[in-house]
Amino acid sequence: MTLEAKLLQLQELLRSLGSCVVAYSGGVDSVFLAKVAYDVLGPRAVAAIADSPSLPRRELAEAVELAQRFGIPLRVVRTAEFDNASYLANPTNRCYFCKQALFAELTPLARAEGLALIVYGENASDLGDHRPGSQAAAEFAVRAPLKEAGLTKAEIRELSARLGLPTADKPQLACLSSRIPTGEAVTITKLAMIEGAENYLRDLGFHDVRVRHHEMKQGALARIEVGTSELPRLFVGEVHQRLAEHLHTLGYLYVTVDVAGYRRGSTNGTPISFRPGLA
Repeated sequence: MTLEAKLLQLQELLRSLGSCVVAYSGGVDSVFLAKVAYDVLGPRAVAAIADSPSLPRRELAEAVELAQRFGIPLRVVRTAEFDNASYLANPTNRCYFCKQALFAELTPLARAEGLALIVYGENASDLGDHRPGSQAAAEFAVRAPLKEAGLTKAEIRELSARLGLPTADKPQLACLSSRIPTGEAVTITKLAMIEGAENYLRDLGFHDVRVRHHEMKQGALARIEVGTSELPRLFVGEVHQRLAEHLHTLGYLYVTVDVAGYRRGSTNGTPISFRPGLA
């Protein structure tokens, strides 16, 4: 199926819903879904974003600004995953409890505004991934129109560029809690440290950024991941020294660089795979 046919299929699918709440995060997928839904349904498509400690403040501000720029109706809701001990324990299915808390807030919102159902941004590239959030979506009868239309992440980026969305080349992001190894407790303090460290790296011009938070006996360790092409920049001039000094002020006793570079899932037991020239 051509890309144009997939887009038409997505538009028809959304039109058939009549109205919806789009679970919105400001990322590539949810921005694209919210924009297409609004183009098709107008004010009967409402975006809703969770104001949670696991969402960086910059991301929240940018997501709100983006919705305003494109005229997409937006609701900001508070979610309660940090009141759930199961979420804070950071099990392998932590994302299930996060999505469960989100959909628990969006369900009465949809009802109050007379909107038919909730949709979210899972896409065809997510098939086969470990995605506990899909279980919560099924429990709340939440639809995934991008996946249903067969749209992959690359195709969503291409269509986003055609629509003039600035998220077309936005780095893939996940919540701040994903930086903490599975089984280690999620806390507000840890998330604030991670957020401050990643903000600093982005202010230095790094694109693909993760700061993995590890608790050691002596104190906290920051394991920095940046894109493999960006690794050499960490050691140009005094960048690494300034970075270490700043992270110390945030509360990190140790600051390390992961020479394998940025990769998804490196805090959930994914083996390190060294690439030629980086070992």
